[in-house]
Formats: sequence, C-alpha cells, structure tokens
Amino acid sequence: MSIQKKREQESGGFEYLTCERLIVFVLLMISAGMMGAYTYVLRGGVFCNAQTANIVMMAIAFGKQDWSAGFYFLLPITAYCAGAFLSEILPHTVRKTGWMRWDTCLIGIEIVVLFIVGWLPLSMPHQIVQIIINFIASMQYNTFRQAEGIPMATTFCTNHVRQVGICLAKMIQKRDRRLLHRVLAHFLMLVGFLAGGCVLTICCFLLREKAIWIAMVPLSVNFIMLLYADLIKEHDLLWKVPRGH
Repeated sequence: MSIQKKREQESGGFEYLTCERLIVFVLLMISAGMMGAYTYVLRGGVFCNAQTANIVMMAIAFGKQDWSAGFYFLLPITAYCAGAFLSEILPHTVRKTGWMRWDTCLIGIEIVVLFIVGWLPLSMPHQIVQIIINFIASMQYNTFRQAEGIPMATTFCTNHVRQVGICLAKMIQKRDRRLLHRVLAHFLMLVGFLAGGCVLTICCFLLREKAIWIAMVPLSVNFIMLLYADLIKEHDLLWKVPRGH
C-alpha cells in the first residue's frame, strides 16, 4: 500500500482539494481562451494552447515546399514539449519546500509571465511571445488534470466537445441522471473558453499588446484561492497528490 493510501485511511478520507475544484478549472479555461485569442489576433496567427493546428499548418507548408514557413511552426511545438517536460519534474522539487503546491506556484508564474508579455511591443518578433505562451500553456495543461474526479483539459476544447456528446449518449442509453453533472462540467469549460476568447479579442483592439493583462484576472482569483488553501485551509494536506497524477 502506498504512503498516500495509508494517510488517506488514517485521515478517514477527504474531499477534493481546492486545486481540484471545478471553479478553478473553469477560471483556467477562461484564461486559456484569452491567451489563445491574444496570440492568434496579435502575435502571428499561431495557436498556442494546443499543437494540432500548428502541426497541420507545418505539414501544409512542407507540402508546398515552403520550408521556412514550416520550420516556423517548429518553435511553438518545441516550447510546448519543453513545458510539459518541466511541469513533470518541478512538482517534486516544490513539494519538498513544505509550504506550497506546484499548482499554486505555476499560476503565480503564469501571472508574472503574462505581466511581462504585456510590456513587449508588437514590433518584437512574434516568435518570442509564441514560445512563452506555448510554454506556460503546456505546463498548465499537464498540471491541472482532474476537476472533482473528472479528467479535464484546461487549454483546449476538443475533448470537452467530445465528452459532452459521449455523456449525453450514455445518459440517454442508461437513463443515469448522474452523468448530467459531467455534461454540465464540460459545457462550463467550453463556455469559459469561448467567453475568454471573445472578451480578449475585443480587448486586443482596445489595449493592443497589454490586452493579455486581462487574462491575469481569472488567474489571480485562482492564485488567491490556492494560496489560502496551501497556507491555511489545506496546509496539513500538502502531502496529498492531486488526482490524475
């Protein structure tokens, strides 16, 4: 039996951690929608939340023998891979400090990074911002994995659309109304992403490069909730690894 399982039995079990709450994931999805709109509208027309579209664009460029355009997409793809790599290693180091979770630390890092990005003029090479956003988006996706026991993606929509369809079908076939919670959870994630993208697109025309600072708002709300949990509410549960890891 693992150490975590023994501790769970000794504590009589526990509810979901704050970092596993659906509201945290919805706020992350809102900020992800904002980051996606920002890089596409103002920073070179590249999708930085996920890499399927970038790989398709790279394949099209190579098919047209436009080698420079193809390799252009290799930068965000590599940054995304690097973010996933580091987000798998760093949690163990942060956990050893004994006062904060990696989840909380990451959101703090995202806030600082987006603040810096807002100061970078649009005249700078777009690749710089693309690499930065790809990097932190990948770390966010790999870090936050399950919302109240439901596997979730916090940076793109494809799986949420799929899960809404699957859960609706199962709910009808099995007449199990408990699946309605999953349908609503994935639907909220989609609405959050859509709302974030819409708001940030409008802000891009008003605030230009500083529009990305709007994405700091949902992240800041999350940071406050998670920091309070780490330092006070759930300090005795810092040993617990969030579900999905």
